This record gives sequence, C-alpha cells and structure tokens, in this order.
Amino acid sequence: MEIWPGAAYPMGAIYDGSGVNFAVFSEVATKVELCLIDDGGPGEGLVETRLAMPEVDGFVWHCYLPGLQPGQRYGYRVHGPYLPENGHRCDPSKLLLDPYAKAIEGQVTNDPSLFAYDFADPSKRNDTDSLGHTMLSVVINPYFDWGHDRPPRHGYHESVIYEAHVRGLTMTHPGIPEQIRGTYAAIGHPVIIDHLTALGVTAIELMPVHQYVQDTSLQDKGLTNYWGYNTIGFLAPHNAYARGQRGQQVTEFKAMVKALHEADIEVILDVVYNHTAEGNEFGPTICFRGLDNASYYRLVDGDRAHYYDTTGTGNSLLMRNPHVLQLIMDSLRYWVTEMHVDGFRFDLAATLARQFHEVDKLSAFFDIIQQDPVISQVKLIAEPWDVGDGGYQVGNFPPLWTEWNGKYRDTVRDFWRGEPATLGEFASRITGSSDLYEHSGRKPIASINFVTAHDGFTMRDLVSYNEKHNDANLEGGRDGESHNRSWNCGAEGPTDDASVNALRLQQHRNFLATLLLSEGVPMIAHGDEIGRTQQGNNNVYCQDNALAWVNWELADWQRDLLAFTSTVTRLRREHPVFRRRRFFAGSADHGGESTRGDIYWLRPSGEPMAEQDWRNGEARTVGVILNGAAIPESDSRGRTITDDDFLIVFNADHEGQLFTLPPTDVAESWVCEVDTAAQGVAIPEPFAGGTDINIAPRSVLVLRHPRA
Repeated sequence: MEIWPGAAYPMGAIYDGSGVNFAVFSEVATKVELCLIDDGGPGEGLVETRLAMPEVDGFVWHCYLPGLQPGQRYGYRVHGPYLPENGHRCDPSKLLLDPYAKAIEGQVTNDPSLFAYDFADPSKRNDTDSLGHTMLSVVINPYFDWGHDRPPRHGYHESVIYEAHVRGLTMTHPGIPEQIRGTYAAIGHPVIIDHLTALGVTAIELMPVHQYVQDTSLQDKGLTNYWGYNTIGFLAPHNAYARGQRGQQVTEFKAMVKALHEADIEVILDVVYNHTAEGNEFGPTICFRGLDNASYYRLVDGDRAHYYDTTGTGNSLLMRNPHVLQLIMDSLRYWVTEMHVDGFRFDLAATLARQFHEVDKLSAFFDIIQQDPVISQVKLIAEPWDVGDGGYQVGNFPPLWTEWNGKYRDTVRDFWRGEPATLGEFASRITGSSDLYEHSGRKPIASINFVTAHDGFTMRDLVSYNEKHNDANLEGGRDGESHNRSWNCGAEGPTDDASVNALRLQQHRNFLATLLLSEGVPMIAHGDEIGRTQQGNNNVYCQDNALAWVNWELADWQRDLLAFTSTVTRLRREHPVFRRRRFFAGSADHGGESTRGDIYWLRPSGEPMAEQDWRNGEARTVGVILNGAAIPESDSRGRTITDDDFLIVFNADHEGQLFTLPPTDVAESWVCEVDTAAQGVAIPEPFAGGTDINIAPRSVLVLRHPRA
C-alpha cells in the first residue's frame, strides 16, 4: 500500500476526497503502527494490515494514504517503554483507539486481552492481542447538507433548559416508531419536539453522547452504564444511539440537531473531560494509556504507577499538558463548528481547573476558553464541584461561565420540607443568588437553577420518599446520596392515602412554580413535568430499563401536571419581570424617605419585612412584590422594558395563613395567575387591594396587577 508522509495537523483521520491523513500524538513512543481493520473471509474474523507511520513532528506521528475511503476501520499500536513505576504503559499488543476518532465502532468485551497485566498475578505482563475485543476507530465523510440551519442563540435570560437522556426520554413513547426509539432520530422526532415546544423549552441538555465504554464490572452483574459518564471518544457520537454504524451515527446526530434548530430549540451537551473510561492502574488499555500514559493522566507524585483521582472514577486528565488541552479544545470546537451544538455542561468542572492540586479558577483551561473565538460564544455551564479537596466551587467560576447552583437546589428543598431558619436564604436563591455571583461581576443568569437532575431523586420521588431505595443497583444501598433533603408527605413510597397523594402533588407544583419563577436560568429534569418516578432509586446510573425511562402512559393527574408546568413556563416567557438580567436593587432611599424599589418583601400582615422577621427561624411565609415598572433594562432596540407587577406568596407552613394584600395605593386589584393549592387553576375573580386572603398550607400563590 502506498504511504505518503502526510501532515501533523489536523489531528485524527481526515478524509479530503482523495485519501486520508492520519495524525496521532505520543511523546514516549519509539514506533507507531497504523492498523487498518477489515472483514476477513468466512471464519477468518477481522483482518489487520499494519503500516509503520514514517513521520513524526513535535511528537505527532503522521502519514497519508491515497485512495483510502470513508468507512475504513483503523487503530494504532504503540511501541515504547512499559515501565509503570515511571508512568509509562506502552503495549503494542493492545489495539488503540484514535483520540480524535470522529466515529467509533463496537464496544469492549470483558476479555483479559484488554488488560496489560495478568489477572492472577498483576506483576506479570499480559501480551495477548486485544483485536476482536476492543473498539475500532472509523474514517468518516464529514459532508452533511445543513441547508439553512442556524443556531437559535437564545439569551440565558430567555432560556428554559430541559435535561434529558437520549434513551430515557424516548424508549416508551407510543408516537415514536419502535425501530428508532432510544436514538438521535427519536430525539429529533416531531412528537418529542412538539412536547418540548409546548412545555416552553428553549434548550435540551443531553446527558453524555460522546462515545463511552460499558464498564465490565457492571456487565458482570447484568447491569449497564446507562448515564454514560465514562467517555473514551471526545469527538465521536455514541454509536448505540444510532441505527446505522460505520460513521452513520455522525449523520444521524447532525439530523437531530438540524430538526431541533428548526423548532428553535438549542442543543447543549453534557461533556466529560475530567477523566476517561480507562480507570486506574487496573483498568483496560483502550486508548490514552497505551499512547502516552504520563502525558494524558495525572499521576501521583513520587508514585507514578498510580493515578491522582479527583473524580472518583480512577483517573483524572492532566490539564496542564498542552496536548490534553489541545484535545479538549479541538473537541469542543468540532462539536460547535461541525456538529452545530449550542453549548456545553461540564461534568465535575472543578477538576478541569486543577493544574496542580488546588482548584484554580485562572487555570490554563479557562484562559484558553476565554480567548477562543468559537467556544467563548456558546453556552458554558459548569458543574462546579468534584470529589477532591476544595472541590466545592459554587460561585467561584470565571465571569464567562454559568453554574449549576447546588445551593439553590438544597435551599429550595429545605424550605418546602419545612426546615427552620431557611427563609432568608430562600429569598436570596429565588432572586438570583447575588451573594454567589455579583462579586465577580456576573448577573442572575450565572445561576442555573434546579431542584432535581439526573443524579438524585426525581421530583416525584423527592416528595414520596425519605430514604433512597437503590437495591436494584446491587451495591447493598451504599451508592447514591444519603442526605436527599426529601420529605415523603407522610408515607414512604406508593400509597392509597388520598390526602398524602394530594399533598405530594401540591408539593410537586410548589417546586415547579418556585423553579420557573425564580430569577436565573431554570433547568427541568426530563419527566418531572409529568411526575416521573424511579421508585425511590436516586442513582439509576446502571439501570437502562423502565426504572429509569420516562413512562409516557399518562394518568389524568400527570396530564394536569404537564398543563400546570406549561402554564408557569408561559407566564415566565410572557413576563420579563421573571427574567431579569440584573440583580434587584431593593428599595430606594430619598433623604431618609424610603420608596418602593424594584422588589419588596412582605410579612403576612402586609407590612414590610423587618430584620427580625428574617432572623425568625420559625418563619415560613413571605410575600414578594416584583415591580414591573422598575426593570433597569432595555430591549434590542433600546426601548425601556416594563411589565405588570406581581405578588408571589410562598407559604411552606403546615397551616394556612391570612395574608393582607398591599393597599390600593400600591394596586387597586390583583388577578390570580397560579395557585398551587388549587391544582394550579387560576381564580377568576380579582382580589381588591388591602383585603385579607387565605393562603393554603404549603402553597404558592401568584397574583398579577395589570398595568394600563
């Protein structure tokens, strides 16, 4: 086969219409072989053609094969030192994936050949060939007809994010043909798009779709890696979510994005750049470990046979290595420019900030993101913690970033389950968490507000269980968070008690109303709008079955809950007072005379909240007026934004409260828009200013004063 020198850039396998250029990094290799994999004859299995790569520049090995076509499967074999004590684990008996592969075929098996050591005696080498038991890189044709596709580019303040799983959202939907359920095509199907549109969703945040590996430990138990936080291919769409193979997953992913964009819905990817699927020193050799272990992974100082792990998965990528940073940035840029995605949510993002030991918000990774003309323009969402020392970094990310606000989640849960001394922090969280973000020049949109996410209870389970019930995971209940801040409303799990079920639904509506009417960016976990349950399992990472999937066979109460959620999202969309881009300033002081500002808080008597009211640990009721005439913002044409006034009363007490409405000089009358105690149905008759109204136990009441 004819081999030309080729070029060291771009990395990966690049088809140019005439052939393919291959380029792969390894600083430690003494020889790299490009392996072309084809089907053999009957009974032969796979046939491998090995070609020594003739050129190396700047530790990038490269060559060009004229005439090679898309669909060709390939891998690498790397010759070099195998000295674990020095951090080197080269092993040419292991066929390696290309870190820049755009498509990957197959999945690993639980075969000893994947491991460089002998199971019986780990000190001994295992040089069994892994071909036939590992995954294969695939050359793709990058062409796709995008037509007139354009990014929706919704502002953060206009966004409602919907966290979803490709399989979990679509596996049981009766409107989706069975043959495409659980695929990218199913996410782009009209019934899913119609559901998202009716719900008021502006962006779908997909759980990991980078190619990931099935854990052998789970396979041994008959379980599976369902969530997908086990990435091995940072540029390849996961092949199990596509109907076709040999690169078709790329085309199917692009078609999904195009369909969502046509419906004005953005696509955000949950990405895992903090670690890889190869695990610790006892993990398989699939890609990075065999290419250049010491360059790709953080190793323990003074003990380089072991991995420094801040992710709880066995390894962490070495973020101070320029080739690792290049891989991550090339990956991000590829997903934006070639796959047309609109943003990223970074799993365990604190790990990305660790150049050395401590979390450093000015690390090289964030500096590179800041100056990148492509990545800096899309949505960037951090999960602002990891499991290492000092890893909880809520509020500490750079100005360009938004964050999953874990303090919002915890405070809102505590408030609605009736915990004492939560009122003050609850007020801070629902108004954008200025205490966390204002100091760094950020605005309310820095806060991605959520009550539930994939990790933990669903919203239905949050009001139905006091304890986790994770027996199906076969870990003896040791997995999953034990402190869930949940309340079962009087019975653990399913019950026939009508009063308990009614209270659970009311609490569910309380959570949804609070979430969607808070300042910041709301995120709904898929299925919460229809009361999805995981039967008390708060860690379904290994449950690719009905326990984790959304059940689309809806009862009447679920349809009502969906209608309620849509009502509140519409209220948010129609009224900019809930979507402020600046923090509230509070009341104004003019020469000692206080006037009402953009927000003011009321106790049940209708009088302003005083300092001692906030310090009252037993206080669980508060009213807040949002002044629609005091929004210090302009629209795209420079016109001042105004809105109606809103009064929201939050009552987390187990008893009803008599609440005095503001006097007529504030508002002559108030119209009810949302009442969570009345199944969310608005009360048609207006309330006159200055009158007393009854606020039901554990409820939210949203009143509007229309401005002329």
